[in-house]
Order: sequence, then C-alpha cells, then structure tokens
Amino acid sequence: MVRSFAFTTKGRLHSKDIELFLMPTLLADTKLFLWVDLENPTPQETEFLLKNVFHFHPLSIEDSVAESPSPKVEEYLPKENDAFSPYLFMVIHAVDYSRKDGVFATSELSFYLGKNFLVTFHSKPLRPVEVVAEMCLRNTADIAREPDRVAHALLDSIVENYKPALDELAMEVAEVEQRALADPGKETLNTILQIKKEVLHLRQIIGPQKEVLSRFTRGEFKLIHAHLIPYYRDVYDGLFNIGEMAARYAESLTGVLQVYLNMSSNKTGEVVKVLTVFTVITTPMMLVGTWYGMNFNDMPEMGSGKAGYFIALGVTVAATLGTVVYFKLKKWL
Repeated sequence: MVRSFAFTTKGRLHSKDIELFLMPTLLADTKLFLWVDLENPTPQETEFLLKNVFHFHPLSIEDSVAESPSPKVEEYLPKENDAFSPYLFMVIHAVDYSRKDGVFATSELSFYLGKNFLVTFHSKPLRPVEVVAEMCLRNTADIAREPDRVAHALLDSIVENYKPALDELAMEVAEVEQRALADPGKETLNTILQIKKEVLHLRQIIGPQKEVLSRFTRGEFKLIHAHLIPYYRDVYDGLFNIGEMAARYAESLTGVLQVYLNMSSNKTGEVVKVLTVFTVITTPMMLVGTWYGMNFNDMPEMGSGKAGYFIALGVTVAATLGTVVYFKLKKWL
C-alpha cells in the first residue's frame, strides 16, 4: 500500500493519495513537501518509486527491502552521473512486548529524508506512522512544514511507544520476583531466564539506536535544521533513559535468579536433612536386625530362650529413642 501527502511550506495539506505518475512533478516543486509512505509495497511499487521517481542509491533500497538487523544512518551525496538529490537514509526499530508470549517483537522502519521529501518504508502497519500522519493532516504544531520535523515526530513516537512495553516488562519482573520466593520451581526458573533473555534483546536493540540518534544531536547532517537539533536531543534522552531502565531490569533479574538459586538450594538442603535424619534414626534397627537376622544356631544370645527376642527388641527401641533424644538436645529436629 502506498500513501502520499503533499504539504505547503506552512504545513497545510496540498493533496493526498497522489497518482504515481504525478509524483515527479510534485517533487520538482520546491514550494511543496512530499511524504510518501510505503507499507508492504509490491515489488513494482518499490521499484517505480524508490528507483524511478526518487532515484535512491541501490544499496539503500536493498537495505529497505531486506530487513536490517541493526539500526543505521547514512548520508548519500550525489556524485557525477547520479540522479538523486542529497538524502539521509536511516533504519530504526519500533518494539512491542507481549506478556502472553513474553517476547519483544521488533518492526523495522526505513527513512529517506531529503530537502523537500520524506519516504518511509515498512513491511507491516506501525502505530507511530499512523499517529504522525494524523497529526500532519490536522496540522498539529506545524510539523508538516518540513520533512525533518516529520522525521523527528516519527522518531519521538517510536521512542514513546517503548514505554508501554517497558511497563509490561516491569510488571512481569515484579511477578517473577514473587514467584521466586513463593514457588522456586522449574517453571519459575524458565520464566526468569526467558525474561532475562528478552531484556538482553531489548538492550541490544536500544544500544545501536542510541548511537544513531546521537549523531543527530551532534549536528552532523546538514539536512537537519539547527533549530530542530534540541528536539532530536530530547528523543535521544528519552531513549537513553529507556536504556538505563532496561539495565536496571537486567540487574533485578540477576538478583531474582540468585534468590531462586538460594531458595532452591535451601529446599534441597531441607530434603537432604530429612533423609539424613531418617537414615540415622533407623540405623540402630538396621544394625540389630542385620545381626540377629543371620539365624546362626550356635549364637550365644539364643541361650536365653524366648527372652532373647524381647531383649533384642528392647535394645533396638532404646537405641532408636536415644538417637531421637540426642537430635532433640542438639536441636537438629
């Protein structure tokens, strides 16, 4: 699906859902800003728009079509015989967290940012794109006046969308902390390891994105107006805080895992203690029973007749009770 908007320099909507063959004409008009959003486009739409209309570099087109595992930002400046205008190419990842699956899902969004155009490319619907498109149509805060304003709004919306995912993760961490104390079983261990894995995944996503956004805060790119750099810095600060929260969650989960191991070790120790006490208490019975269970006819004790049986029984009971009393005095029971 291809959506397109043309805005004036004052941020007012000029036209929308533009016919593909009219886009080169609108793109040539320096008094208009063109935003083209490609959501799971067909190969024909991708080739026509990215290659024939905007003439983007083949490498950046390839990075959009084939999902990139890491965020990136690159500046493309035309050389001799290049048909494209200078533009920034950026890959960023939006996230969503499902408590049901316990997995962070990532969605890739590619930007092509030029002087009077913005092209966004994504393979699935993204809420930040929907929100910013609605803001542009309403001319909220005049963000549709310039492409770098819209790019900032998209980045800000993506970072804001991290917060609900982190809230879900925080609840998950709190729940598993309680489970580690109340029920340190195998299922709890699997849950701890799964959440820890997802937190690591989140940190692996955030780390490179901070590096990408930090380049905007340093004013490296001429296509980003100087007065917008503080706004990009605010987005970077938000992502930095999210990274710090993820680091704290990782530390909490390490502590939860240690608590689980201690609880599990204590539980195992209690079981071993019970088995050991049971074994020691029954040792006198085993010794007496084994000795008289040999049934030798000439054993001296057999001379006592029927009383020998009761004598052996008395020794067994006395030794067993003596062992229990000893354990009680030592407070082992």
